[in-house]
Amino acid sequence: MSPIELIAGAFLALGGFFVMVGGVGMLRMPDLYTRLHAASVTETMGTLLIMIGLMILAGWTLASFKLFAILMFLLFTGPVAAYAVANTALIAGVRPRLDTESPDASDSEAPRT
Repeated sequence: MSPIELIAGAFLALGGFFVMVGGVGMLRMPDLYTRLHAASVTETMGTLLIMIGLMILAGWTLASFKLFAILMFLLFTGPVAAYAVANTALIAGVRPRLDTESPDASDSEAPRT
């Protein structure tokens, strides 16, 4: 395995890790806005790393240029789409969750008197 393949594999693995963390964040966050933030940030970073890994593997070819074009499209449209969803939700009346308690807190943890 050449050093270039190792570097590309590291980028691909790191990108996959970011996408996986984003998926876990989608499940763990309490409301739409925090879920959207977790998904959009990790999706953008994961996509960036995966595309860089694929461009390294492809070398200086037409495929690299196409991957770069796709990457630029995703880098510009991903955050804009997340903003559009959040703005539409706010206009529709979905309010962010502002409490500080964990949704998993039970009554058994209440202070004793």
